[in-house]
Amino acid sequence: MDHLMREAVRYLGYGKHAVDDQTLGLIADSFGSLRTLSSRKSVYRIFDLEQEDGETVWFGSLTVKSKSLGKNLRGCDKIVLFGATLGIGVDQLLSRTSKTDMAKTVVLQACAAALLEEYCDECQERIRQEMESEGRYLRPRFSPGYGDFPIECQRDMVRMLDCAKSIGLTLTESCMMAPSKSVTAVIGAGRAAVRCHRQGCESCEKLDCIYRRDTL
Repeated sequence: MDHLMREAVRYLGYGKHAVDDQTLGLIADSFGSLRTLSSRKSVYRIFDLEQEDGETVWFGSLTVKSKSLGKNLRGCDKIVLFGATLGIGVDQLLSRTSKTDMAKTVVLQACAAALLEEYCDECQERIRQEMESEGRYLRPRFSPGYGDFPIECQRDMVRMLDCAKSIGLTLTESCMMAPSKSVTAVIGAGRAAVRCHRQGCESCEKLDCIYRRDTL
């Protein structure tokens, strides 16, 4: 089973339980449909970063108070604002399928989440190479809504990235993203190297999550 299949299985909540052949076939079929219909786009901007007292950070025109974000960005002097989407075609497929086959819809949701994470990792790898050429190293991605990083900050981040124009990503009044298979995040960059720069279970403190990867 390749990495992407394992990620989809994890999103489905199987943990270490065996997955039957029928489900594996449905996962493979779902990835095929999603790859055909997805229209991946991303955007990022780099800002100077200032910090105070471990929980207040400034970048661009935005001030954020968050202990968890402050911990993530400790030692950084630059911050990358990042947005990515799989496009409206994925949402349309999910909507059509949900009207006739909820079981397949659940699998499609898991596969779309895995595809989005894979795409974000690819984008972050390109950003890593750019920043390391300047002598800076990335921290894990950190998205609004994690810890005490206010989800309302997505409004400012989408505006600062001009996401509607650049990648077709907008927000509802309740900060839900459209298309739904999209993400916004910040990525700290500092002079000190860190072990793991990608978002994931390695950087999350919620050890009892049923979707957690085995990082031991």
